[in-house]
Amino acid sequence: MKKIFSTLKAPAAIGPYSQAVEMNNTLYISGQIPINPETGKLIEGDITAQTEQVFKNIAAILEVAGYKVSDVVKSTCILSDISNFKAMNEVYGRFYTGNHPARAAFAVKDLPLGALIEIDTIAMK
Repeated sequence: MKKIFSTLKAPAAIGPYSQAVEMNNTLYISGQIPINPETGKLIEGDITAQTEQVFKNIAAILEVAGYKVSDVVKSTCILSDISNFKAMNEVYGRFYTGNHPARAAFAVKDLPLGALIEIDTIAMK
């Protein structure tokens, strides 16, 4: 049975999608960009600050759904500029400490609201 999750500790969806959907003990978290959930606005700052905000949003969604960071099995990191990969990767390594999930990372021309990064996440119990 499909279950939808939402929390005020992460930004509301800015389109016709859910923050997260669980099916068969697998949680699919929609791509998170560095929006401050309290203001609903993209945070200012460099790739490090924006990546940290994205992981705060992901952590909040994992928590409301009853998952832990260690349950994450796959993430996709989408950058607006591949030259930001190293700085993003440093923050990523602080968030996932051991038994790292599988990952894809690539750059695209533009991200919503001018964000520098977007990360989607899959977790399993």
